Amino acid sequence: MTRLTSEDDFLALLDRHFPRAHPGVILGRGDDAAVVACPDRLCLTKDLFIEDVHFRRAYFSPADVGYKALAVNLSDVAAMGGRPAGFLLGLVCPEGTDREYWDAAMAAMAALAARFDLPLVGGDLVRGDKIGISVTVWGAAGPSGRFLTRGSAAAGDVLFVVGALGLARVGLSVLEKDGPDAAGSWPAAVAAHLRPEPRVAEGLVLAGLPGVAACMDVSDGLARDLPRFLPPGCGADIFFAPAGLPPEVTAHAAGHGRPPEKAAMFGGEDYALLAAAPPAVWPEVRRALPAARAVGVVTPKPGFTLNGQPFDARGFDHFG
Repeated sequence: MTRLTSEDDFLALLDRHFPRAHPGVILGRGDDAAVVACPDRLCLTKDLFIEDVHFRRAYFSPADVGYKALAVNLSDVAAMGGRPAGFLLGLVCPEGTDREYWDAAMAAMAALAARFDLPLVGGDLVRGDKIGISVTVWGAAGPSGRFLTRGSAAAGDVLFVVGALGLARVGLSVLEKDGPDAAGSWPAAVAAHLRPEPRVAEGLVLAGLPGVAACMDVSDGLARDLPRFLPPGCGADIFFAPAGLPPEVTAHAAGHGRPPEKAAMFGGEDYALLAAAPPAVWPEVRRALPAARAVGVVTPKPGFTLNGQPFDARGFDHFG
């Protein structure tokens, strides 16, 4: 185990993993502020990733921590139909966290950033009681020139998702119970929780379809996020067939005497894309994104049903 002995030591570690030069960066890390080349519009997002709130070292490897801290922010840009263009990084480092831990965490973060040609332009570093990572990502519009937003669906629109619902929550449950050994029995669920895939390519495709009305990423579970997604005065009829849910969601629900459709509704950290399109546009969506699955329809009155039965739309809330 090797200790990081100074801020300069830590900054040198970052320089080994993140290049300073990038076509979109005019002045990079090392000055009081970075200077970046910007289009006329940007989307920006920030997420915190805090030890014992968002992850536990008992079953998150250092690489998992570095990867997911960036991935959840990229998911927000993906939901806007944007192309990630750069990021800032804030780190809270507890005393005694060794160089090897941060080296592995930053290597995984850098590998994910490289996939999206994403430069790290600066940030901040401080000592604290627990590991904390703050990431700010900005993105540019894709070829369509537009960003997708919430609240612009209309009654009658098809609600659809790209990605799995409920799988990451199963991963959290089994990791809390069995630790890293859970991956042997629940590989897809554990991977969904530790290493969510930012659906940037899919978001760009959706932004390029003029009939797609709205999009967001599902991070707090569909039950919590659906009211945030819909315009005022609208509701939704949601339908799930067990055969259409991930097998590990169905199996875990059966083992706990819970309907699998409710497990999918009240999950969390899915980082799937939820979007809406008029029925006439839905076939075009399916051709462009075969993985898209219809999960319901927007209704003209408030209220929600799940497979024909009313339900109270609640999900994860940090303050609940």
